[in-house]
Amino acid sequence: MPLPEIHGHRGCRGLLPENTLPGFLHALALGVDALEMDVVLSADGQVVVSHEPWLSAAICLDPTGQAINPARERDFNLFRLPYATIRACDCGQRGHPVFPLQKSQTGAFKPLLREVLAAAETKRWPVPPRYSIELKSSPAGDGVYHPAPAAFAAAVLAVLQLFEAALWRVTLMSFDARILRAVRQQAPHLATCLLSEDGRPWLASIAGLGFVPTTFGPDYQSVQPAAVRELRRRHPGLRLVPWTVNEPVAMRRLAALGVDGLTTDYPDRAMAALQSLRPGPPTPGTL
Repeated sequence: MPLPEIHGHRGCRGLLPENTLPGFLHALALGVDALEMDVVLSADGQVVVSHEPWLSAAICLDPTGQAINPARERDFNLFRLPYATIRACDCGQRGHPVFPLQKSQTGAFKPLLREVLAAAETKRWPVPPRYSIELKSSPAGDGVYHPAPAAFAAAVLAVLQLFEAALWRVTLMSFDARILRAVRQQAPHLATCLLSEDGRPWLASIAGLGFVPTTFGPDYQSVQPAAVRELRRRHPGLRLVPWTVNEPVAMRRLAALGVDGLTTDYPDRAMAALQSLRPGPPTPGTL
């Protein structure tokens, strides 16, 4: 059984600030198979790499370099800010309170999607990297934190067209089925991933999408043998890439269940955990 791919969650969030150029390049240097990232839109229509569509008080400073009141972080709505203002906000020097091993990076900012792709594609890697790009969208956020699905998908696809040679290595992901339907309509050749966290049965979630995506991405804690068997029986060609698994024991359990990839904040841990599953050379005299 082949070992699963390693997808670096927001780059390598456990080691360097999330969704930043240093984090992505370090993840690639470690040897991840894919970079996982999130995108939103700025007021001037730029595709920005960010998990929240606002400045997170836990990791970012405001444009003047001051701490952000957690109760007011949503006032810094990226969809209402020009990218020049967003770029001026440091999102690396504070570190992350949940990831004590993370090394802070003064001056780390929220990059544009095209900057991340350009930086990754400019360098030569042993294997060309894949890109798993999540569009952060919800029905309640339409017109507030992002445009409607068709416009959001079109903006991201316009950036991807600048990197035509890498399109076959891109998967567009979302928890929002509307976004994936828009992507399928506008770019039916592009790989898609339905993300799931609502506790619904896997097959019901896929049926609700209206088509079978390239990949299914559930919470790793929902990955149980019976669910995997049923998924493989009903959709044998569907890739299974759960998120976000950080403990070696869980990584090895997922590998034993035959997942196609795993998304992790700690690619270094995943590589060590999976390496331990590789068959070693035969012991002399045992052949």
